[in-house]
Amino acid sequence: MEKDTFSLFGSHLFDDRTMQERLPQNVYDCLRKIRDENQAWDPQVADVVAGAMKDWAIELGATHYIHWFSPMTGTGSGKHDSFIDGVREGEPIMRFSGKMLAKGESDASSFPSGGLRATFEARGYTAWDPTSPAFVLGTTLYIPTAFCAYTGEALDQKTPVLRSMQVLNKQALRILRALGDTESVSVQPTVGAEQEYFLVDKDLFDQRLDLKVAGHTLLGALPPKGQELEDHYYGSINERVRAFMRELDEELWRLGVPAKTEHNEVAPGQYELASVFATANIACDHNQIMMELMRKVALRHGFACLLDEKPFAGINGSGKHNNWSIVTSNGRNLLDPGDEPEKNLIFLVSLCAVITAVDKYADLLRMSAACPGNEARLGGNEAPPAIVSVFLGNTITNLLKELAEGHTFEKAARGELHTGVKSLPLLALDDSDRNRTSPFAFTGNKFEFRMVGSSQSIGLANAVTNAIVADVFHDFADKLEGALDVHAVVHEIIAETWRDHSRVIFNGNNYSAEWAAEAERRGLPNLPSMVDAANAFIEPKNLEMFQRTKVFTNTECHARYEIMLEDYAKHIHIDASTMVSMVGRHIVPAGYEYLSSLSRAEYYTEQNGFACASAKASIEKLCVTIDRTVGALEALRRALAELDSSHLGERARAERCRELAHNEMAALRSAADELETQVPQAHWPIPDYCTLLFDL
Repeated sequence: MEKDTFSLFGSHLFDDRTMQERLPQNVYDCLRKIRDENQAWDPQVADVVAGAMKDWAIELGATHYIHWFSPMTGTGSGKHDSFIDGVREGEPIMRFSGKMLAKGESDASSFPSGGLRATFEARGYTAWDPTSPAFVLGTTLYIPTAFCAYTGEALDQKTPVLRSMQVLNKQALRILRALGDTESVSVQPTVGAEQEYFLVDKDLFDQRLDLKVAGHTLLGALPPKGQELEDHYYGSINERVRAFMRELDEELWRLGVPAKTEHNEVAPGQYELASVFATANIACDHNQIMMELMRKVALRHGFACLLDEKPFAGINGSGKHNNWSIVTSNGRNLLDPGDEPEKNLIFLVSLCAVITAVDKYADLLRMSAACPGNEARLGGNEAPPAIVSVFLGNTITNLLKELAEGHTFEKAARGELHTGVKSLPLLALDDSDRNRTSPFAFTGNKFEFRMVGSSQSIGLANAVTNAIVADVFHDFADKLEGALDVHAVVHEIIAETWRDHSRVIFNGNNYSAEWAAEAERRGLPNLPSMVDAANAFIEPKNLEMFQRTKVFTNTECHARYEIMLEDYAKHIHIDASTMVSMVGRHIVPAGYEYLSSLSRAEYYTEQNGFACASAKASIEKLCVTIDRTVGALEALRRALAELDSSHLGERARAERCRELAHNEMAALRSAADELETQVPQAHWPIPDYCTLLFDL
């Protein structure tokens, strides 16, 4: 990239540079302490910030502002309001007060609320989040906000994250103080999200009702070539896609989103974009911006961006690896082992806290990555299974084991990478190889939660991770505070962690059938379905934990449980209805049309005195497949009609929809895909997999 391109970074972001230029020093210091030191909100700053923010935004061409929030749909939402607040002598009055900045209002009952809001109780408030910087996108000033009901209950993805960061900071500081750190003033979780996605040609996308309505294909025979040759991964990026990536980088950099790594992913038409670490709250906003801009920029280049977890059957799906760590205000990473991890008490306690938290609340972590598309993805070749386990690598595992058993740990010297080529540098090996099959893997100084789906907001996953670690930190801090011998208590914590929670540690192949059996023997939960995973929100032990940490109230947990089930059922119902429309209006008629053509050809062949046995056989085979397809179509129609006329509760309805997906919908897909293999491409009414995946 040219130097001028790099100078664009943050040019449309109301960041520290802009605030220092435009705000009085005392106002800037106040905002910085709110953000960096977990200080309480100060209403005195709102009017000053609002005026400076408005002037800055207008200079960048903004005419409107939006209180930007992420409701439980997982999308970015908000209404656009003009800065114009009246007219005087023909001139518009531009006004943007501190009250307008700090508070907005939206119809809370029109978003998913799980019963938190009735239709007649519609008021919901957006509250400015000063810890995440505002930005200008197009002609609109975006103000990151939390979204809560009139009662104060969270209706969004951001509020629980902010609550979880608050409690993690409090409990982590207790740990640090007990271990002798008197300088750190705050502790924050940091996150770097890796976003996977597919690109397809927009003209082809428009010809597929399933892609337009559901975001993934519901029909499609496998192409002759998929990802078998493994030639797409990290391969050369074609120029059309590269142009899209260049513009996406520039758009993200303007908004201060540090997009860094981009490459071809495993499947044809699949790509990845990763950003640099930021505090959890800002990282959630960054990922939301990234998904929104991916869709918009793709359209400018004639693409449609698919963020669904499994847009194509039979090839890799897309996830979102959530890289999580904990960092102090002076830059110390609590999960960095250092050169002598056996003496690094803060690392050891933090590591034990994560292991304990993952084991105690594995069901919650699985739930946080539950979405309809992930059912088809988890357990595939590109994604971890639905069993939550922790990968530590041999070195860290041996460290814990030796310390737990009271032995002296002797770290082996790191080896070197010997390639057999003299001219290549000798590279120092890491302590362990990576394990791409693990759902929750330690990767040197952070944990990589690999379950999260590509379409999901990362808010829930990080709210849960922060909360469960904070809860364990609380217990550890109680033991450490006032201890006569801190070292002895730390070793007691290590021993208890190894004794009670090492069952969750697994460094092997998570894909193997042996591991599934071993995990069951260890008592680890296996929750392949979103319907089953949702239960974690209302398990008594989890409700108690959320109450202790104040990340969710009991009412909020039950509401989100209902929303998850409702969301699942709605997605499956939409998929089923779309299949009925596509097969009934396009696929079956195409089969009949080709049958008619083939029958005419066979008839005239016979009239000319020739017999074509292969034509007769093709007709018979085609008739059987068409009948099978129509039979499956009618079965799905009946099942949908029965579902629509039933009066089931949310869980029962979700369970019936899961059965629908595995039975009637799967049967219809099998028949329709078989029909596709018998009908020539010229007669097939929708773009096939080969066209979608390779015509970029």
